[in-house]
Amino acid sequence: MVKIGAHMSIAGGYYKAVEAAKTLGMDVVQLFTKNNNQWAAKPISEQDEKLFSESLRATGIVNPLAHASYLINLGSPKEELWLKSIDAMVIEWQRAEQLGLDGVVMHPGAYVESSPEAGLERIAQGIDRVFEKVGAGKAWLLLENTAGQGTCLGWSMEQLGWLLARSGATKRVGVCIDTCHAHAAGYDMSTPEGLKRLEKEGREFGVWESIRALHINDSKKGCGSRVDRHEHIGLGTIGIKGFERVLQHRDLKKCPMYLETEKGTNDEGEDWDAVNLRVLRSLV
Repeated sequence: MVKIGAHMSIAGGYYKAVEAAKTLGMDVVQLFTKNNNQWAAKPISEQDEKLFSESLRATGIVNPLAHASYLINLGSPKEELWLKSIDAMVIEWQRAEQLGLDGVVMHPGAYVESSPEAGLERIAQGIDRVFEKVGAGKAWLLLENTAGQGTCLGWSMEQLGWLLARSGATKRVGVCIDTCHAHAAGYDMSTPEGLKRLEKEGREFGVWESIRALHINDSKKGCGSRVDRHEHIGLGTIGIKGFERVLQHRDLKKCPMYLETEKGTNDEGEDWDAVNLRVLRSLV
C-alpha cells in the first residue's frame, strides 16, 4: 500500500498534527518539532510525548517525520553560524528521538561565498559532529535534495552520494527525495526519461538505496529552473503523468510520501490537502 500524508501544523500540540492528518484520511504525517524560523526551542514535556504517542496509536498514523529549521546551514563558511547550526541540528535530532519519530529531514546547506567543494566538506564535518553529540538512537537524519537555488548544495545525486559516502547508514543518515526539487534541479520528472535518469544517477552514486521518504510536490517552475516553488499535484510542470510514474515505481511506492503544498481551500471550498491526496491516490 502506498502511504501518503502531508506536513501538518502543530498549533495546539504535537498530537493535533496527527489528529488533523487522520481527519483528512492520511496515512503518514510530517511536522515541525519547534518554530522553524527561530533558533530557540521550548522543551518537549512528558505530557507532549504522551499525547503524541497516544494519538499515533489511536489514529493508526505511521511514519511520523520532522522537518528541521530552515535557519540551519551546515555548509556555512562562517564559523559562528556553522557551530550554531550544529547545535541546532543536534536539538532537532534529539527532539525527533524524544517524540519517537522515524527521522528528521534537513536541507544539506549552502556554501554562500566559499565553493561547492568547501561547502560539501563543511556539511560532512557538521554531520559528523552532530552524530557524535546525538549518539545511538532510532531516528534517522534524512538529507533532502534541493532545487539548487543560489548556492544550495545537494541538488544532484552526485553531491548527495558524496555526502552519504562520508556518513551513510552507519550514522543513520539517509535521503528524502523531493519531486519538485528534483524537477527544478534538472531531473525532468514530467517524462519517463527524467525519472529514469534520477534512478540511474541515484544508483550510480549510492543514493537510491538510501531513500527513506519522499516529499511529493508539483513544481510551479520548469525543469532546470533551479527555483524551489511547490505547486498542487497535477497543476504544475511535472503533471499528472509524472506523479503516476512515481506512485507506480517499484521502489519509490514503498516510501512514505509527504505533501508540502500550500494550505487552504480551492474554488469549491475543498481543503487542498484533501484534493491533492485524492489525486495522488487515484494514480496508485
